[in-house]
Amino acid sequence: MATLLWILAAILVIAGIFAIIRSQLIWGIILIVLGLLVGPGGVSIFH
Repeated sequence: MATLLWILAAILVIAGIFAIIRSQLIWGIILIVLGLLVGPGGVSIFH
């Protein structure tokens, strides 16, 4: 389960970075914050 959360968090953060690069700043910030919340190192919603 922890591995899946890490993968999901990594995908969200990477998608957020690409969104910021494509000038979608708000969407990128939302994706990065969601990635940090979902990841096992953050405040996991599944904890």
